[in-house]
Amino acid sequence: MKYLFLFVFIYSNNSVSFCQAADRMVVDKVKNDTILPEVTVQAFNTRLQWKAVPAAVATITSKEINRYANTSLVPILNTVPGVRMEERSPASYRLSVRGSLLRSPFGVRNVKVYWNDIPLTDGGGNTYLNLIDMNQLTGAEIIKGPSASLYGAGTGGTLLLRSDLAFSNTSRNSYSVGATSGSYGLFAERISWQYNGKYFASSLQQTHQQSDGYREQSATRKDAIKWQAAWQLKKQQIQFLIFYTDLFYQTPGGITMAQMLANPKLSRQPAGILPGSLQQQAAIYNKTIFGGIHHEIAVGDLFIIKSFITGNNTSFKNPFITNYEKRTEDNLGAGTNLIFRKKTVRTDFQWMNGVEWLYNHSSINDFGNRAGVPDTVQFKDNIFINQWFAFSQMQYTVDDKWNVTAGLSLNNQSYKYKRLTDPNSVYVNKNIHAVLTPRFAVSYRINRDISLYALAAKGFSLPALAEVRPSDGNFYGDLLAEYGWNYEAGIKGELLSQRLQFDVSSYFFTLENAIVRRNNAAGAEYFVNAGTIKQNGIEALIKFQLLKKTTPFISGIHVWSSYSYQPYRFTNYQQTSNNYSGNELTGVPRNVWLSGIDIETRKGMYANLSLNSTSALPLTDANDAYADAYQLLQIKTGYRCKQTEKQLDIFVGIDNLLNKNYSLGNDINAAGKRYYNPASGRNIFAGFIYHF
Repeated sequence: MKYLFLFVFIYSNNSVSFCQAADRMVVDKVKNDTILPEVTVQAFNTRLQWKAVPAAVATITSKEINRYANTSLVPILNTVPGVRMEERSPASYRLSVRGSLLRSPFGVRNVKVYWNDIPLTDGGGNTYLNLIDMNQLTGAEIIKGPSASLYGAGTGGTLLLRSDLAFSNTSRNSYSVGATSGSYGLFAERISWQYNGKYFASSLQQTHQQSDGYREQSATRKDAIKWQAAWQLKKQQIQFLIFYTDLFYQTPGGITMAQMLANPKLSRQPAGILPGSLQQQAAIYNKTIFGGIHHEIAVGDLFIIKSFITGNNTSFKNPFITNYEKRTEDNLGAGTNLIFRKKTVRTDFQWMNGVEWLYNHSSINDFGNRAGVPDTVQFKDNIFINQWFAFSQMQYTVDDKWNVTAGLSLNNQSYKYKRLTDPNSVYVNKNIHAVLTPRFAVSYRINRDISLYALAAKGFSLPALAEVRPSDGNFYGDLLAEYGWNYEAGIKGELLSQRLQFDVSSYFFTLENAIVRRNNAAGAEYFVNAGTIKQNGIEALIKFQLLKKTTPFISGIHVWSSYSYQPYRFTNYQQTSNNYSGNELTGVPRNVWLSGIDIETRKGMYANLSLNSTSALPLTDANDAYADAYQLLQIKTGYRCKQTEKQLDIFVGIDNLLNKNYSLGNDINAAGKRYYNPASGRNIFAGFIYHF
C-alpha cells in the first residue's frame, strides 16, 4: 500500500498546475443546486419519475456507487432498505431482497438480474454477480418483492444493472486509469477507453483486483475485460455487451463461536476424519465468457419491438472439504417484447406483450479431493434445463395523476437429469407446470410532489439448479417451487422545496413451500421445503439536502437514512419431530438501520461517512444460536479536481472504523455449529482515478 501512496504523491505533484487551474474552474462553475436530482425509473418500462411509479423500486446512481471504496458492491447495495448483501469471504457474494437469503449459501438465487436489459441470470436460476466489476457500472435499480409480468418467476425481486453509453454530435475519445490499494494485500487497477460519436459509441475496460484476505485461505484474484457498444440509426438501436472474467477466490469456511473469539482469522478447522479448508485448499475457480445483443426498433409511431439474444460459457472448479467438483455450464437465452404506446393530451396508454426463454446445460463431475488435487471419480452428472415465460402488461396514466398497471406472466421450467456413472441409468424428467402470476398496481399523485401507491402481486420461484442438484451430490427432483402473494402500500415524494426526498412502504407477504438450506454431517448442503413463512415488514428511506444555499467553502451537504423492519417468522414448519412454527426466519435481522452524510466543498474536497447498524439474527431454524448485532462505520474522503474534460480524483478511506468483530456472511443451519465467517477488522484503502 505504501507504494500506491508514493505513486499518488508523485502523480499529484506532477499535476499541481492542472489542479490549481481546476480549482479556479470549480469555483467559477459551481451551481447553486439546492434541490435533490429527479430520477426517472426504467423498471417495468415505466419511464416515470421515481415518485410516480406504483412499485417499491430503489435507484442507485453513479454518485452513490462512488460513495465507498471502488472494490465491492456490498456496502452500496446494503444502503437500500430491504436489501442485504453478504460476503462470506472476499468475492463470495450473497444477495437477498426481503429475506430471500434463506436459499443462498453462496451466489445469487431468487433475485433475477439483468444488465442493460440482457439477463445475467441463467436458465438454472443462478447469477454469478461476483463476475462483475463495480467500476463497469453507472447505476442500478432494485425492484423489491415479486415482480411478475416483465421479469417472470421470482419472489425475491429483480436487480437491473446499467452501464450507460452516450452519443455525441462531436466524435471524441476519452480514457480513464485508476488504482486502489489497501490493507491485507488489496490492490486493484483499471484502464478504460471510450469513444462517443453521433451514431456509434463504444467502451473497452480492463480491470484487475487481488487481495491476500483477512483470514487463512481467503486470498482472491479477479481479472476482467468488458467491451460494450451501441449503434443507433434513425429508428433503431443495437447494443452489444461482451465480457470475460477469470475469478479465483479461496473459501476459508465457517468456524465456531469459540474459534472466532480465540482467533477470528482461522479458516475451517479439521474435525474428526474431516480435514479443514487449508488442508483441502478449498477454493473457487470460475472462468466465464458472456455475450449479449439487445435490439430496439420503432415500427411506425405506435409500436416498439425490443429483443435480445445471449449466450455464455462457464468453466467452474471447486475443491471442497469432501470432494473436488468440476462443472461446465453452457447457457443460451432469447426474448422479445412488443410495445404499443398511445399518448393524448390527458392520457398515456402502454401495452406490452412478450416472451423470454433461458436454457442451461450443466456437466457436473465430482472427484475425491486430495489436498486440492482431484482424485478418483465419485460420479458424473448431466443436466438440461429449459425455462420460459410469456407476459402481458398494460399501463394507463390519466391526467398525470392516476397510474394503473396490470400484468400477467405464464412461467414454466423443465429438467432432464442423468447420472452418467450409474450403470444402465436413464434420464429423469421433471416438469414444473405452467403457473400464472398476476400483478396489479395503482398510484395516485396527491400533488406535484407526493404520491400514494398500492399493489398486489403473486410470486412464483422455481428451485435453482444448485438446489435440485446441491453439493451433497444427490438429485432432489421432488423439491417444490415457492409461491405466495405480496400486498403492499406506500407513500413517496418530496418536501421542503424538493430538498427532502422520502419513500415509506409496508408489505404483507405469505410464502408457501419455502426452500430452506440444510447441511449433512460433512458440511455438504441440501434443500427442503419448509411450509409457510410470513414476511411482513416496513421500509423507509429519506434523503435531505441540508444546505439551502451554498457557502464560500461548502457546496453541498446531503444526509440520508434507510431503515428496514423485518419481523419475519415461520408459521407452519415442521421437520420430523421438530416444530419450528413461530420461530424467527433464519438469517434475517429484525432491524437494519443505515445513515450517512456526504459533504462537498467548492475547492473539490469531499467526505462520505456512513453507519450500518444491524440487529442480531438467528443462525438456525431452531433459533438456538444468534449472530450478535454490530455497527459498521465507514468513511471515505478525497480531493477531486476538474479542468475542461479532465478530472483527477484522489481518495483515502477506512472500513470498520470502530474495529468491530462481526460476521458479514453467516453459514445458516451449519453442521458442527460452524456458523461464522468473520469479516476484517479496521482496514484502510487509498487510490486515484484519472479521466482524460
